[in-house]
Amino acid sequence: MDIKTELHLGDCHEVLQRLPDNSVDLVFTSPPYADQRKNTYGGIHPDEYVNWFMPISKELLRVLKPTGTFVLNIKEKVVEGERSTYVMELILAMRKQGWLWTEEFIWHKKNSYPGKWPNRFRDSWERLLQFNKDKKFNMYQESVMVPMGDWAKNRLKNLSDTDKTRDTSKVGSGFGKNVSNWLNRDMAYPTNVLHLATECNNKNHSAAFPEDLPEWFIKLFTQEGDWVLDPFMGSGTTNAVAQRMSRNSIGIEIMPEYYHQTQKMLQPVVHVLFEAEQPYESAEPERNRAVR
Repeated sequence: MDIKTELHLGDCHEVLQRLPDNSVDLVFTSPPYADQRKNTYGGIHPDEYVNWFMPISKELLRVLKPTGTFVLNIKEKVVEGERSTYVMELILAMRKQGWLWTEEFIWHKKNSYPGKWPNRFRDSWERLLQFNKDKKFNMYQESVMVPMGDWAKNRLKNLSDTDKTRDTSKVGSGFGKNVSNWLNRDMAYPTNVLHLATECNNKNHSAAFPEDLPEWFIKLFTQEGDWVLDPFMGSGTTNAVAQRMSRNSIGIEIMPEYYHQTQKMLQPVVHVLFEAEQPYESAEPERNRAVR
């Protein structure tokens, strides 16, 4: 299989306008958080974040396939001792834009840095917001199943009569369970909480996330040969994982040093130096030649 990795140097809002409609299977990205990474990306004030992001999400809505998924890694910051509401405001604005807010995953950082604050504990989790264009989207749940674990050996060893029928909840919720359904199963579906350590290797980037993070979502929402897009490429983790997993990918980065760093790391690639005055040609010719 001929796997392609496109790298674009430029502002993602401008570069995205050159990508064809309905051409991407998964968007996985972590944009600069509000007022963070100022030394790298300048920083966006929380009050301006939604207005800054909406033109970008509009283009992502256009390029994503109807069967595709957009996963946004983001977290509110603390402003003068109070959590900002810009992420919640962004979710509401994206819903008005036409996105479906399908699910929310939590990344539990198993090795978060210790620290002391007068009014809160250390941050050890981040949001991963799932958005879709349509209620019917590609999702390959079996690819992320996990072992049942040792608990099943003891719990399922001696089942009661209640365990063998649907035991309806006593609180009147309408939910119920049949424990015997877990007999003879080696694998189970995971929860929406991912327990992963933060990036431990020095990638010369201020906000690199671990490879396990995009890998899990690439498994869940794509198959080999599909297209993965990261409009805030950074150190190129998403594209590196996509390439390793036999997915085509597109990475967009505004900072030349990170673009060239990723360019050296990934092979073979299509290097695209974005120039605003050049029109973007049809997808397939562009993806089969290098643009200098």
